Amino acid sequence: MSKTHVPAERIQPVNEKPVRRDGRYVLYWMTAYRRLSWNFALDRAVEWALDLGKPLVILEALRAGYPWACDRFHTFILQGMRENNALCRQTHALYYPYLEKSPGEGKGLLDALGRDACVVVTDDFPAFFLPHMVDAAGKKLAVLLEKVDGNGLLPLEAGGKAFATAFAFRRYLQKVLRNHVDHRPQENPLAHLPARAPLDLSKIAERWPPCTPEDFDDIAGVVSALPIDHRVGACALAGGTRAARERLHEFLSRNLARYAVDRNHPDEDASSGLSPYLHFGHIGSHEVFSAVADHEAWSSEKLSARDTGSRQGWWGMSEGAEAFLDQLITWRELGFNMCRFEPRYDAYTSLPPWALETLERHVADPRPFLYSLEDFENARTHDPVWNAAQRQLVQEGVIHNYLRMLWGKKILHWTASPQEALRIMIELNNKYGLDGRDPNSYTGIFWILGRYDRPWGPERPVFGKIRYMSSQSTLRKIRMNEYLARFGNDGAIPVTHGRRRNSRP
Repeated sequence: MSKTHVPAERIQPVNEKPVRRDGRYVLYWMTAYRRLSWNFALDRAVEWALDLGKPLVILEALRAGYPWACDRFHTFILQGMRENNALCRQTHALYYPYLEKSPGEGKGLLDALGRDACVVVTDDFPAFFLPHMVDAAGKKLAVLLEKVDGNGLLPLEAGGKAFATAFAFRRYLQKVLRNHVDHRPQENPLAHLPARAPLDLSKIAERWPPCTPEDFDDIAGVVSALPIDHRVGACALAGGTRAARERLHEFLSRNLARYAVDRNHPDEDASSGLSPYLHFGHIGSHEVFSAVADHEAWSSEKLSARDTGSRQGWWGMSEGAEAFLDQLITWRELGFNMCRFEPRYDAYTSLPPWALETLERHVADPRPFLYSLEDFENARTHDPVWNAAQRQLVQEGVIHNYLRMLWGKKILHWTASPQEALRIMIELNNKYGLDGRDPNSYTGIFWILGRYDRPWGPERPVFGKIRYMSSQSTLRKIRMNEYLARFGNDGAIPVTHGRRRNSRP
């Protein structure tokens, strides 16, 4: 392709296979960016379709056997697929929504579609099982497979290395981001597709039947029949791009102005609530950023010329907007940077040397309480603040951002080793969190153990030089009476549910 709207550094060939110009269609394999707008990967697939004069097929599949598969995640994804199905009917793209009814049932579908494709384009997501899945697909396909990065404002490859601190990454962003901030995906790429003769995929559909309108009309019934974890039920939060945009617009109108001062207080409900939608790709950070910029009447000419790494002042926006963008861009994209350049991003040994040293030095310290995974999972600790945070995770699929830090710190405090604490945090977050299994989630979990942080004093039992947090201090700092009434109304339980004070691992 001679010319592309998509920045070249966002496009990577997964294999060295040719483009088959006599193929029947271009295939977009939607895996992480489950949306039909503001999506560089979809833009690239549309460009290929126009360049080759071929129709576009969009495959969005949902496996049954992925780790932590459950009613909660399946429902959220299927709600987005239902919306994509309806939207595609208004375009000249052919949408192929596929739901596995048993693990491995969809094996061979991508290969079958790929046999008649000119080229296959997919999403470049650096975490969970997706990198391995895409690499394996590249080896099997007989045509070129490209993966396209639409994760954040900074292209993943631009960083070149894993950054050790948020300050260093923020300062790097302030040096280079002005070169990328105006490169945005298209709002409606499918509008560029011309009408073409209908494609006949009936033979493939016989072997791998796509979802029907009846399936989308009864998502709860369909999900209940699948071989997934039904103990993790669906949440009230609805999936899909429409719901994501409603959440975004509500945040901009109600909460952005007070975000900097109120976001740490659960009772103020000032957070954006966008993390589940960002994780499942129902909305992208480019669209969120563009909406914030429009709300602030901002243009890139307002960017500061200074690259000091400061959290405030570089964007040239309001205090609330700058605080929010530091979370959306600096902290979120820092996690994607780690997953791209550190293969052990989810391993204990990937912690900074100082953190590993201090944690190991205190591994034999007596713990005030010791709880099992089952105790934590069922919010059976002596601490009503911690229990409330865990109940919110189980019931709503999210934890308030500030309380998520406390949640992790106390798991470290009440387990026999930091390795066990890490295992429990990953299990609970990935099992229940709508925004789990995500680079940003691993940032939060590993920050608990010292990643992106520095040594703190005074040195404490169990924590050593790892930053310490307590429920008592949290109660003094933040407003959460309403939160506790909602999620902590059964109060504390007797300490005998955990091993008593002075227990040793």
